[in-house]
Amino acid sequence: MDLKKEIKLSDLVKRPKRAKKPAPALQGSNGKQARSRPRKTKSELVGIKIGATQLAASRVANNGSPHVLQLAREYLPAGVVAGGEVRSVPALAKALDEFFTKHALPRRGVRLGVATNRIGVRAFEVAGINDDAQLANAVRFRAHEAVGIPLDQAVLDYKVLSESVDGAGKRSRRILVVAAYRESIDRYTDAFRQAGIELAGIDLEAFGLLRAVAAPAERLEGGEAALVAVTIGHERTTLAISDGAVCDFTRVLEWGGSTLTSAIERQLNISGADAAEFKVGLSLEADASLDAMADDRAAQARQAVRRELQTLARELVASLQFYQGQPGSLAIGEILVSGGTSRMPGLPEELERLTRVRVRRADPLVRAKVADSVAAGEDLPSLAVAIGLGVED
Repeated sequence: MDLKKEIKLSDLVKRPKRAKKPAPALQGSNGKQARSRPRKTKSELVGIKIGATQLAASRVANNGSPHVLQLAREYLPAGVVAGGEVRSVPALAKALDEFFTKHALPRRGVRLGVATNRIGVRAFEVAGINDDAQLANAVRFRAHEAVGIPLDQAVLDYKVLSESVDGAGKRSRRILVVAAYRESIDRYTDAFRQAGIELAGIDLEAFGLLRAVAAPAERLEGGEAALVAVTIGHERTTLAISDGAVCDFTRVLEWGGSTLTSAIERQLNISGADAAEFKVGLSLEADASLDAMADDRAAQARQAVRRELQTLARELVASLQFYQGQPGSLAIGEILVSGGTSRMPGLPEELERLTRVRVRRADPLVRAKVADSVAAGEDLPSLAVAIGLGVED
């Protein structure tokens, strides 16, 4: 089967110590270096997240430990990307070119994060195969069964998570496979090529999120509870669950911060722009209040927001229950929440009340040093995925 060779869904999981060195990912032929910066070091990565309403990027040096050198974000016009899919390749290419130029971001060593329900992630066992070429063929056929994407329409990558040999000398390997529809990936890569940006790899946003919010050493200790990370975007929420070493489960929920904006718009009978502005000043804390004249409207808005959060909570609980129904699953200790919507005062506490699982805000810089030139402002929660995409473990 002639799978797409020029794209590697690289660095999907923390690679086992005894795993072979991965093949280098393609470097495109039409990238260009930003003139206002010295050439980056080999250990440097630019992680980029493309959402429905913004481009977010991090430039990270990986010399022993992550060092965030630069953070950047810009508004992305509505309709260019929707539901995790590129709707207009030329419009995205133009936005990317302007974004990289404005912020003088290097155009090589760029890792893109993707998140869509058209990507399948599964783990399974492959036994009795020693030859790497035969293993690759076996994984392709098993991937078709596991993720339901026809091989002639798929781009896939896999990692060997662990391996063992029984008393009879039979070799067994546990494989993590990620498969995406070729068309979806092509539209992203076409946009980057048109913008003159060379992709070093494509990753899942869920894996970037996990790398940002917890260091590998912390994830490997104990192993008694799963690490659950959630990032709430404009139109979708990404959930990632790790057993401490690899991502065991990921799901994209069709619920985002715009849901709360729409609820406020309907409740107060105001425009979408006014609702978005109103949401910024809203708090779910018990003693929350705006100015005296707005108290009644704030109470109505809080009521509407709490109703909508019930939907998110139900989706999260259903996902956690599905995960815990899988063999080898762990107990749920806490949920780390990020994304711009997570900044709303009282939101983690409300989710904790609804899910009955401890919820706290994630720190996207918990494991990274930060350059003095980087301003650690209030928008950091919405940069968590971008930061993790720039981290090399």
